Amino acid sequence: MSRFALRVTCQSTRGIVAAISSFLAAKGCNITDSAQFDDAGTGRFFMRVSFLSEEGRSLDALREEFAPVAQEFGMEADFSDEARKRRVVIMVSRFGHCLNDLLYRWRIGALPIDIVAVISNHMDYQKVVVNHDIPFHCIKVTKENKPQAEAEQMRVLRESGAELVVLARYMQVLSDQMCREMSGRIINIHHSFLPSFKGANPYKQAFERGVKLIGATSHYVTADLDEGPIIEQDIVRITHAQSAEDYVSLGRDVEASVLARAIHAHVNGRVFVNGNKTVVFPASPGSYASERMG
Repeated sequence: MSRFALRVTCQSTRGIVAAISSFLAAKGCNITDSAQFDDAGTGRFFMRVSFLSEEGRSLDALREEFAPVAQEFGMEADFSDEARKRRVVIMVSRFGHCLNDLLYRWRIGALPIDIVAVISNHMDYQKVVVNHDIPFHCIKVTKENKPQAEAEQMRVLRESGAELVVLARYMQVLSDQMCREMSGRIINIHHSFLPSFKGANPYKQAFERGVKLIGATSHYVTADLDEGPIIEQDIVRITHAQSAEDYVSLGRDVEASVLARAIHAHVNGRVFVNGNKTVVFPASPGSYASERMG
């Protein structure tokens, strides 16, 4: 039996859940997991349903047959195969902890993705990437060649069929054009607990302020630097006895785990953009266990 997922967004009204569950039951599908959220502030409704197609209904058939229901409620609806791995391109500069963590999780199957390429503006991680049989593209970026470099990056993304771009501590600012073209398909890890301590050296800023908690934030990339909708955050407690270097070391662990969880949520269709925020439905027990591995 095939395991599929249905994502729905629309204006909130009565009968949506009943319509979806009735449709799936009538098509021989058994719901195994369901989550929904009604945003009272915006009047928007969000729902994700996992189900088994017990009578062999295909995705194409379900999409076609669901169209009248979607039209009735003004839904944005999307069916997907939960077994299909999303094609991901990772971009990295000279800090490799997030890249190495993602490669490990990918290798052991804890992240349901296919890493189809790694792009970097430096050669530091070429050997690591190539040893994983993943194409490595070194595209140097300077003030003078930035448009040409970004055009080359976009060529790699298109030719690799990338469905998601992950900025694993990639330290170049993307152009507005690239952000618009890849809207909702670029995830960044920011090494601070947004909105505090933006920009360079956030751990130094945190140290100088004597904070007791530091953290990391993973968010979608928009043209507004570090202002995209937040997907995942986490923190670690520190004390007065720890140094700025300790902050960096602890922060790297948080960054890696936060980025992995954000990717896991995105590729499993659990993240809905809701204005400048997100709705993130929790993982089902089985997928959550694998997500926490490593």
